[in-house]
Amino acid sequence: MFKRLLPDQIVNTVFDIDLDELKSRGVRGIITDLDNTLVGAKTPLATPQLIDWLDIVKERGFQVVILSNNNKIRVGNFADPLGIPFIPAARKPGGAAFRRALSLMGLSAEHAVVVGDQMLTDVLGGRRAGLHTILVTPIAPAEEGWATQINRRIEKIALARLRKKGLWPDKGGR
Repeated sequence: MFKRLLPDQIVNTVFDIDLDELKSRGVRGIITDLDNTLVGAKTPLATPQLIDWLDIVKERGFQVVILSNNNKIRVGNFADPLGIPFIPAARKPGGAAFRRALSLMGLSAEHAVVVGDQMLTDVLGGRRAGLHTILVTPIAPAEEGWATQINRRIEKIALARLRKKGLWPDKGGR
């Protein structure tokens, strides 16, 4: 069961994602979480560095959809100024929102990736939807709500089991 929580890739931040490698594999869409993936959970708008990165992503021909379990006001206030489509209250790891994101982009799962900071929502949901998953280090864990804090405790148990089975590196990556 814990194997379903294993991401295909682990990077420190979205800025560390190798866009050229994704492009060479035929990826054309990025489904991304918002809170603690793109910005801290209490950061209302995109940072200048993130805006620059999103411009590069779009220039390279990728489509982007924000898929968040947060509410419409939070996600809309962030995504609308950037002109990025979004799906709030996604109920990840459920598959419906991932399928909807793929539909918005007009892509199949093999042509998209999901990027997020949580194994129990982003990675599990992405894997269940057949997507390549990229796990990032949470930007501001101290800003997380109670539900995410519970998920983090479960993640620690999962990581201990994955390490014990030799499926997760002992050093680095959480």
